[in-house]
Amino acid sequence: MIRVTVLYPAQDTGHFDHDYYRSTHIPMVRQALGAALKRASVEKGIGTIEPGKPAPFMATGIMEFESAEAFAAAFGPHAAKVMGDIPNYTNVQPVVQIAEIIE
Repeated sequence: MIRVTVLYPAQDTGHFDHDYYRSTHIPMVRQALGAALKRASVEKGIGTIEPGKPAPFMATGIMEFESAEAFAAAFGPHAAKVMGDIPNYTNVQPVVQIAEIIE
């Protein structure tokens, strides 16, 4: 299994519409990626281990797939649509990590 993590860094001039992301973007992604997408979740950054310190990321999207190849095959045909929707909910460039789930 692999996990694709999409992190949206907190920035002074950054904004993020959590309602749009949760209710519009993620359902669109789920529909586009279909059965290849095994699990998806959304997180809203609220802080760090240090009380009162802001979260380093405004939001995180997490998706799981059987393999990197399964992700590429599902995402490729829809990449332009998915990436084109980003300005509808944020002005921040996301950071994407693909990782193997080892436990």
